Amino acid sequence: MGKCEAFIVGGSAGSLDVLLRVLPDIRPDIPFPIVIVIHRKHGADSLLPDLLSSRTKLIVKEVDEKEKIVAGTIYIAPSDYHLLIEMDRTFSLDYSEKVNYSRPAIDVTFQTAAEAYKSNLVCLLLSGSNADGVKGLKTVKAWAGKAVIQDPDSAQVAYMPEQAKKHVEIDRILRIEDVAEFINLLR
Repeated sequence: MGKCEAFIVGGSAGSLDVLLRVLPDIRPDIPFPIVIVIHRKHGADSLLPDLLSSRTKLIVKEVDEKEKIVAGTIYIAPSDYHLLIEMDRTFSLDYSEKVNYSRPAIDVTFQTAAEAYKSNLVCLLLSGSNADGVKGLKTVKAWAGKAVIQDPDSAQVAYMPEQAKKHVEIDRILRIEDVAEFINLLR
């Protein structure tokens, strides 16, 4: 798969269950950051970092503006902000218009990460009910990054990974039980 300098996960309806199943099996010594962008209601999931951190030995934190991206950390996009990855590999938070009815929008993070990490980026699109993430995965592929999706047959809401499969050249399609091993083998 080549070198991985950042692993970004996008998801909507049904994706939290996948993360809760996958996180306990991710090795604590992974040599790259994991960034999670999940559609969530403003203010509703302030416990999300605590919930995810109870499932892993990795540091889990909500992103801060201008924060430097560090390997071995799981970052969560704050609700109601787009999460951008800058060329200097720091985060920016943006309150502009919703994209695909969402803020944070998966497309925004995938697209900005693709430009920053180019071929060293791996993006995974999970369960969800709209096409957010599809344009982002196209951008990832345009910069020679890897596009990975959850097997639509295993998704609680198959629409999001199905749209990606239909419109993007996908590198890997993963069943839920294969996601952690896939992440652990990235270098």
